[in-house]
Amino acid sequence: MDAAPILARVARVMRETGLEAVMIGNAAAALHGAPVTTVDIDFLFRKTPANVRKLKKLAAKLGAVLFKPYYPISDLYRIMAEDQSLQVDFMATVHGLRSYNSVKSRAVALIVDDEQVLVATLADIIASKRAANRPRDQAVLDALTSTLEEKKADTQRKAPSPKTRK
Repeated sequence: MDAAPILARVARVMRETGLEAVMIGNAAAALHGAPVTTVDIDFLFRKTPANVRKLKKLAAKLGAVLFKPYYPISDLYRIMAEDQSLQVDFMATVHGLRSYNSVKSRAVALIVDDEQVLVATLADIIASKRAANRPRDQAVLDALTSTLEEKKADTQRKAPSPKTRK
């Protein structure tokens, strides 16, 4: 299944509702070229009363339902529409990442089907998976680390060599 149309639709409705969030997790890693799969899309957002209202508007515009899972310490909000194969998680805190502002300051803007999506850096995604240390996160760390190393090597190969002095 091609998730690009779903992600573009979510990004469009986020833009329309004014909700700012940074994509994280395996779907974000896949946008960076990592060979990983996932069944959901994850975002980090700043939890404010205004943003929670925007999440409710987002869910309504997507024809979905907003859930606050019963995890006493969780800051996770899930938007689901089973008939559309839609599951999007919005988290206010993510293990291994200091704050929304710090992740956003390093994020890159990528275009998916004509919609802009802010995507966490691969280094931030790796940090969050290491900190979470769940079996499913450990299972993808090698692939993510290899992708990051390949990207760094590509950048170094493409960088202009320093000019020599005469």
